[in-house]
Amino acid sequence: MDDERRSGAPDDPIASVLETFREAVEAGVSSRGEFERLKGRFLGREKGLVPALFSGVKDIPPAERGGFGARANAVKREIVEAIGRLSDDVARREAMSRERAAAVDVTLPGRRPRTGALHPLTIVRRRVEEIFLRMGYSIADGPEIENDFHNFEALNFPPEHPARDTQDTFFLQMPPEAEAGRREANPESDLEDRAPRSPLLLRTHTSPVQIREMRQRGAPLRMIMPGRVYRKDEVDATHSPVFHQVEALVVDKGISLADLKGTVETFLSELFGAGTKARFIPTFFPFVEPGADVHMTCIFCRGAGCRKCKGSGWIEIMGAGCVHPNVLVRAGIDPETYTGFAFGGGIDRIALLLYGFPDLRLLFEGDERFLGQYAGRLLGDPA
Repeated sequence: MDDERRSGAPDDPIASVLETFREAVEAGVSSRGEFERLKGRFLGREKGLVPALFSGVKDIPPAERGGFGARANAVKREIVEAIGRLSDDVARREAMSRERAAAVDVTLPGRRPRTGALHPLTIVRRRVEEIFLRMGYSIADGPEIENDFHNFEALNFPPEHPARDTQDTFFLQMPPEAEAGRREANPESDLEDRAPRSPLLLRTHTSPVQIREMRQRGAPLRMIMPGRVYRKDEVDATHSPVFHQVEALVVDKGISLADLKGTVETFLSELFGAGTKARFIPTFFPFVEPGADVHMTCIFCRGAGCRKCKGSGWIEIMGAGCVHPNVLVRAGIDPETYTGFAFGGGIDRIALLLYGFPDLRLLFEGDERFLGQYAGRLLGDPA
């Protein structure tokens, strides 16, 4: 119909309607209201220009009606198709406008960006480190992939000790040539020769760091060893195959059990509050002599007895003891000149007590709804 105007007379109503429509479209349709007015002007049933063309057919001579009707239908199809395209364009613009309005509401206050925060375990670990740094200790770290020598042998574990069994410890596969060399090693050879030949494993405690530090630095020394450790435990509310420990070691002349007890009580009072006492229950650990389980005053009832402490007023918190002379010998320190003490416990358990978490698994699942409750909080801060 591009030549419609040229083929019609100057007063041709079909050409006039088509020309008027094209001019209206070229002028632009910027809103739903303008579109509806344009549509009604040309296709409205009562006053539309296109329906008006067909209502005037009766006034045309019969011989001309067929040609008039064909041209009128062609114009109607063009206008209807153009109206459809305009409708789609208007709908797309409206959708984009709604999306922009939903994305940015300039009437709202600015949104603060979400920032990261310390994990509760990191908060507890830093608090523990802070306490010991004030007491004059240094902080040491070591490899999480250890060898049997540093993890067991140098710590006085006998060969038949159950902790050295694959049921309790994650042993790592060694290259065949390294494994063959380890089997051929003389058990009575020098410690420096045996260490690299022993099997590899994921450390079961941070005590191997004590051996490495004593062998490297000698005595005297005073340090703590926080870090991640691994054991073959089933996952439940109080156990995990991956957890965190912190251990302390002091080696010097004249160190006694009294020094150990005073240090432990000072540490527990700083961590859990003034008045926290400690009691030592004799027990056996291969790397200390004597050894003890350390119980502290129940932080929930302050010793009065409650369900948390099973009515005893005490909660077990760590293991401790005086460093075994055999450990000092394997670390290259003369036990006739130096003595020492060591103690350690789980950072995860300390966090459970300080924050009142009901389940250890909450610390490892990474649920932001849970961890967000402690974002930026230091111990002792109000909830």
